[in-house]
Amino acid sequence: MYILGINAYHGDVSAVLVHDGQLVAALEEERFRRIKHWAGFPTLAIQRCLEMAGITGTEVDHVAISRDPKANLLKKGIFTLKNRPDIRLVLDRVQNSRKVRDLHSPLIEALGVSKDSLPEIHYVEHHPAHLASTFFVSPFEEAAVCAIDGFGDFVSTSMAMGRGNKLDILEKVYFPHSLGMMYTAITQHLGFLNYGDEYKVMGLAPYGKPTRVDDLRQLLTLKKGGTFELELKYFRHWSEGVEMEWDEGYPTLGKVYTAELEKLLGPARHPKDEVTSVHEDMARSLQAVYEEAAFHILNGLHDRTKQPRLCLAGGCGMNSVANGKVRANTPFEDVYIQPAAADNGTALGAAYWVWNQELGKPRNFVMEHGYWGTSYPDADVTAIVDARDDEEWTYTYERYDTEADTIEATADLLADGNVVGWFQGRMEWGARALGNRSILADPSRADMRDLINLKIKFRERFRPFAPSVAEEVLHDYFEDAAPAPFMQQVYQVRADKQESLPAITHVDGSGRIQTVSATQNPTYHALITAFGQRSGIPILLNTSFNENEPIVDTPEQALDCFLRTRMDVVVIGNTVIRRHPVEAAAAVSEGEEG
Repeated sequence: MYILGINAYHGDVSAVLVHDGQLVAALEEERFRRIKHWAGFPTLAIQRCLEMAGITGTEVDHVAISRDPKANLLKKGIFTLKNRPDIRLVLDRVQNSRKVRDLHSPLIEALGVSKDSLPEIHYVEHHPAHLASTFFVSPFEEAAVCAIDGFGDFVSTSMAMGRGNKLDILEKVYFPHSLGMMYTAITQHLGFLNYGDEYKVMGLAPYGKPTRVDDLRQLLTLKKGGTFELELKYFRHWSEGVEMEWDEGYPTLGKVYTAELEKLLGPARHPKDEVTSVHEDMARSLQAVYEEAAFHILNGLHDRTKQPRLCLAGGCGMNSVANGKVRANTPFEDVYIQPAAADNGTALGAAYWVWNQELGKPRNFVMEHGYWGTSYPDADVTAIVDARDDEEWTYTYERYDTEADTIEATADLLADGNVVGWFQGRMEWGARALGNRSILADPSRADMRDLINLKIKFRERFRPFAPSVAEEVLHDYFEDAAPAPFMQQVYQVRADKQESLPAITHVDGSGRIQTVSATQNPTYHALITAFGQRSGIPILLNTSFNENEPIVDTPEQALDCFLRTRMDVVVIGNTVIRRHPVEAAAAVSEGEEG
């Protein structure tokens, strides 16, 4: 039995394919459209899922979409009658719901089937899809389960108990109250206006001091049982309506806060203005208030379930700083967060909700790694390199016979201080590069972070880079850390190691870790080990293989990113391509002739 799960007409649209309970493929539309957070319908992701499985659309038995416009209708009606929101808000929601309900045409096109051959369609409410995306693929037979995000189907936060192949929902926080909306409001106030910019504020926060905590606490009230309410006078998403665009292309979200917020906090920063200590302090204070509220929710959930294990999802589940503090601030002992915790992951959850919850099938899959995307094992980009005519650089390449030889050569280049684009195996599922579509460097070099930010990634100086660490030495380098194969938790670098790891140690002494084991990714683990043998540090700086675009999908995209930035080396399969300044190459040539 094949189940296709999709997230559609929202940001970060995606598709996954499940066969008899086993995950076959998990893909985000943005990787193929080459526009971050692509909204609309995941046509190309669906088609690639089918290609990877070697099936046609007629062989899909069920389609699960992670939206249900009929969910929570009574709550929606009561809210509308009581609050009389702007008619534009109501019409926008109605229009979006119609698209979700009437998806037969785009689905027929994506699957390549006739109307009469469409599989059975299941509408799975947004938050149950979030909950299913983490629990049903976790290693836990029983666990407390929580999803925290902006909104989906009129809900922002949900708590549940998971046992076997069933989820029992215990509590919901409904529109207009949302921790995600609070975080977005301050993100916008800080001048970061693009969809999904919240992660920038999380990276900025460690530079500041929590001087505005008391002010920001006025934005919400924590209530009994782990729930909360926003102080709505500071927000406009519930009354005036917020401009949103979820059609094909880049998603947009208008201003969600009111003038009252600026009276409380001061004028908003213009996006082109300098980031000052005032903004750093605001970011730090926001993170502190968010963590208070998130731990309040999780402690309330633990009080209800008494479970030692937690599965976490939702857009706020991408707040890796808070995630790394869960075990220290709640009674939970083990935490599982799959790599696409945000809305992209609801496609996964919708598929498994149908497989486990609706069809009652037993669980038979655990997501232990994040490599569920495309692969190009026979790729050869050397012809592109041969044809390259560049006034500033020349390029050479070498093809190795074995993976082991490629790893040894790459480890040498990394140890010599080169920045390496690393393209191997199947593409990652989720927002993080996990060692198959990564840019790698030596974490011990003090100038490496600025070099990559300014010359390769072309992004803000304050944004940190993550360490990929061999799992067996995790505790030698990080304090009280748990294995984190999906780069979803931040922990402190041990005090005696921070000086030797300046490129991955954030200003507060932390690092967003990815643990790598020989079973999860043997190739990447072998590279980290080989680098450790040369440097004495079995850790690599790891950032996503991109430059202000989605993570690269194809070898050609990887090569293009290498050519237009200042990376030193790109390794695609067993081909190692190096960059050399024209002047240096000419000098070598003259020396040989002499």
